[in-house]
Amino acid sequence: MGKILAVITMDKSKVAGGAPIFVTASPEEQQQVAFKLEKIMDASAHDLQNGTLIIVKHG
Repeated sequence: MGKILAVITMDKSKVAGGAPIFVTASPEEQQQVAFKLEKIMDASAHDLQNGTLIIVKHG
């Protein structure tokens, strides 16, 4: 089971606490932030298909 380390969204009203939330202005910015967090946290990004991505550490 994995642990959610971060949430990246363009719509803050769709998410609430539990992990750091990064609000972005565009899909391009969202992808850039997710890519950087993946590398920094040695984790994986997952697209929830609702305008929100999560960064998950597996194992």
